[in-house]
Parts: sequence; C-alpha cells; structure tokens
Amino acid sequence: MNRKQNKPNPALEAFEAGCGLVKKNPILGPLMERAYPHFEDTYPMAKEDWAWVTSEGHIYANSHRRASAGEWAYVLAHCLLHLGLGHIREEREKDLLWNAACDCVAARYLTDFHIGTVPEELSDPLPSGAREEEKLYDWLKEHREPSCFRFSTMSGGRADMCWQGKGRAWRWWSGPTDWRQLFAESLRDALRTAVDYAGGVRTEPGEYRKMGPIQRAREWFLSSYPLLGGVASGFKLVEDPLVAQRMGISIAAISVQMQEIYVNPAAHLTEQEWRFVLAHEYLHAALCHEGRLGRRDPELWNTACDYVINQWLRDMEVGIMPEGLLYDPELGGLSAESIYDLLAANLRKYRRMARHDILFGPPDWYHSRDFVDLDTWCRSAIQKGLDFHEIHERGYLPAGLVEEIRALSQPPIPWDVELARWFDERFQPLEKRRTYARLSRRQSATPDIPRPSYHYEEEAHAGRTFGVLLDTSGSMERGLLAAALGAIASYSAARDVNRVRVVFCDAAPYDQGYMEATDIAGSVRVRGRGGTVLQPGVEMLEQAKDFPKEAPLLIITDCECDRLNLFGRDHAFLVPRGKSLPFPPRGPVFYLE
Repeated sequence: MNRKQNKPNPALEAFEAGCGLVKKNPILGPLMERAYPHFEDTYPMAKEDWAWVTSEGHIYANSHRRASAGEWAYVLAHCLLHLGLGHIREEREKDLLWNAACDCVAARYLTDFHIGTVPEELSDPLPSGAREEEKLYDWLKEHREPSCFRFSTMSGGRADMCWQGKGRAWRWWSGPTDWRQLFAESLRDALRTAVDYAGGVRTEPGEYRKMGPIQRAREWFLSSYPLLGGVASGFKLVEDPLVAQRMGISIAAISVQMQEIYVNPAAHLTEQEWRFVLAHEYLHAALCHEGRLGRRDPELWNTACDYVINQWLRDMEVGIMPEGLLYDPELGGLSAESIYDLLAANLRKYRRMARHDILFGPPDWYHSRDFVDLDTWCRSAIQKGLDFHEIHERGYLPAGLVEEIRALSQPPIPWDVELARWFDERFQPLEKRRTYARLSRRQSATPDIPRPSYHYEEEAHAGRTFGVLLDTSGSMERGLLAAALGAIASYSAARDVNRVRVVFCDAAPYDQGYMEATDIAGSVRVRGRGGTVLQPGVEMLEQAKDFPKEAPLLIITDCECDRLNLFGRDHAFLVPRGKSLPFPPRGPVFYLE
C-alpha cells in the first residue's frame, strides 16, 4: 500500500529559512525567538501585501508571495523593528502618516544592519533624516510626500502595524515581553561582544542576556552609570545563597576589606530593585563609611548611613527601593554623623531597627597600608565618576551627596588649623590707637615735636579671655595633651589673649584660677586615677563671678567622661582622633592627631 506523502512547499521553506537568518542575527535574533511568525491562509491578506505585525508579537506574512529567504528575512526584520522601537501605539493605530514615518525609520536601520535582501519594490530611496519618528512624522504632515507611501508600507499603502492589548506577549515560562527592553539588551549585548572581540576576548553571542537580574544590575552600573561604575569595577559580586545564609545576610552586605559584595538571590528582587541595593552598597564603600566609624557603635553607625544613602538614591531615582529598607523623610538633608547623634539619643527605639550590611574589619586594619590604599582608590573612583557625571549631565545628584564626595576628595584640615579658625572667630585682632598719653621717642631732626605712640585699649585686653576645662585623669595620653596645650598657648599669645581661666578635672574639679597662656602646659599634673567628671568643673566656671558669661569654653578630654550641660555657653571640644563623645555635641569637635 502506498502511503500518502506530503508535497514540499517551496514558499514555506523559503519563509522558514528567512526566519532562521533573522534568528542568527545578534541584534534581532532575541526578538525573533519571542515573536510568533505565521505563514497561513487563515487571516486577511491582499495580494500585494508582504506582512503586518501586532503589538503582541504576531507577524502575519503573505503565504501567496513567492520570495527568497533573504527577502523574507528583510521583511521579518522590518516587522521586528516596529516592535523593538516601540512604533505600535494605540493612539496612532490607524494613522497612515505615522505608519509611513515608522516604516522609513525601520528601513533606515535595516540598511545599517545588512539583514537579508531588500525586495525590488521596496528599494526606493529614503528621505533624508529618517532616524527620528516624531520629526519625520511632523515633516510628513506638513509636506504629505507621496514617495514615502510608495516606499514605506509593507501592505500596499495600508498600515502594517496593528495594536492588540497592551503590546506585551505572554509566555507561561518567561512572563510578558517588553519588546523595547529586549531590543535595548540585544543592542548592548552585540556591542559588548564586538568590543570583546576587538580586545581579543571571545564571548558567545547572547552571553550577557543569559545573566540573572543581579548580574544585569551590576553590568548596568559598569556601562550606563559612570558615577558608581568605577567603584563597581573594584568589587567582586558573590551570588551564593549558602554564603548569604551562613553569614546571616537577608539581602546584601559589603566587605571593603575583602573587596566583595555578598548578595542573597533568595530575596527574589527585580532588576530595578537590585540596582538600588547594589548602588546602596557601592556608596558605603565610596563614601568611606567603614573608615569613618571611629569609636561609634557599628550597628547604629550602619543604620545612620543607611538612612542617608536611601534618601539620596530615592532622590536620584536609581532603581526601585525594596520594601522594608530604612527611610525617613524627616531625616532628609542630615549627614550620617548628625543622624547617628539623633539615634544615639533614643537608643532603645532605634536599636531594634539597626541594620548591619557593612562587614567591619578588625580595628587595627583601618590603620594599615592596605586600607589606606583601598580608601584612596575608592575616593578617586567616586571623584572621577562625579566629574564625568556632571560634565555629561547624566542625571540629578543631591547636593548633600555632591558635597560629601567633594569633601572626601580634599585632604582633611589639620586639627590645629581648625582650632586656629575657632580662635579667629572669637578673638578679633585688637585695633591700635595713636595717643599722646605715652609719647614716642623724639626724632633727631625735630626734637621739639612730640610724636604719638600706638597702644591697645586696656578695656579690650580685660575682656579677652576664655576657659579651659582640662581632663587630667590617668587615661589621657601625655603626648596629645602636650600638643593641645602647646597649640592653645601659641594661639592665645598670637591673638593677645594673655590670661586663661583653667579648671583641672579628674574625680573632682580643681580651679587653677587665671593663668598666663604660656604657663598652662608646665602646670598640668595628674591629680588622681579615678573616673573623669567634667560637669562640676563646668558648674564651677558658670558660678564664678570673675569669669565673663560670654567667654567661650574649650574642653580637652579623652571622651571617657560624663554627659555635660554647658548652660548655652559657647564651647568646643578637643578629643583624640578615633574617639567620640558619649553624647551629641552641640559645639565643634576638633580631633587631635
């Protein structure tokens, strides 16, 4: 018995071969894999038509056409560009001028892509400037150029684009298709592959598109966000759920010491949310939050930094902030140090909210050469990123972030220079006055003519004084104490402050009265080994009748002291570098080196 054999269909074979040619293209191949090509008689099609495409990705071709595989590849690529460029819009579905403008733009792209063979009836010359649909659409509305209609349409002068639904094709295994996003990723993938090939690196086509949302988010910073791209290149991304579980990481954490960022894929965030999370971790490193910890509580400092960063990233619209992250609009505009002081004042409330996504290294590591080199590299990377971001106007940046980056790029002002400025603001230079009360030496040429002399007013001298509250407990380092007192003596003498009211504080206050500024350093002695109590010394100066109410107060301590009430008096603190006061300071704090 002879079985009935299917007859070969040359037209269908040519169409399928054309589909295969498009799938091999690195730019339009991913779109072709998600599209639905049809080559049947079940849909309306005029004899002169080639194809038309819907917003859901269905491409209906004329099965009565006899064309080569190359010509079908060109027609299919034309329809796919309508999807990838977002040409199919509901409000312009029946607008033939818009259809003609989009066809001209798609044809112009195809001349650069070199896909397939242009059918003879579609090979008319293109109008100039056919790169932007809107501009060409406005030009067509003004001139009504008939040649564009003859050239552009795939459907004999009728529209070859049809709106259906929301323009997203749904596949149960991959979800809806965002054609414009898919086209952008394909272009980026093809460009990276070309760059890798030029650099001698062989990568498989589509390798970048096969990355997960976390890797794609990281690649976005490297390719499209110069502010943090340099910082992102210096940190390895560890995407291991077992490592995240072992380290107790719910979403992400950063280790500057290891130059690694640990992410938990089990968080199931979108690519936009991972952009926000990675930018958060990059800013921790770029702004040197680990090195700025000092003697603060690590978890509370981490929480303060999180509030600042999340506010900035929301303002910059970098990705989408996942639910549950720390954010308080009332803290907007404050620095991490200021927020830390607020949190420390209400420790019981904010301790429950503390986050720990900065994996702090050992304390001695912050002073090692490796940390200094890495800290310098992070500062340089974020500074270069900021310069590029501003020059090319890549987006909005909060003023607080820009100010902090600029401050990090500048060398820190030495503590003695800051102290000198503090003296300059409170003790203006005395004005010299000429008077005949004290005659100067007569000149030999005119001995009979008296000459006035310059002198300072006695009243101005009397009011120029300040108080020094000095921690003389055994925990104070002698070298730092000597440096502080030496600076105070020299600045006082340079600004004509001859007498200083001094109170030594240990377990109890010791009023030394007014002392010559140059004699302070030589008279300091450790009075005891007990804990430091400074408040009685403050009260002693506040109650002293011979100490002016407006005179400023300079407090020198090692931060191992009690909480102070300074009664609104102008004051400043001198403390060792790396330590912090156990209460929010209201006056300036100078850190001794």
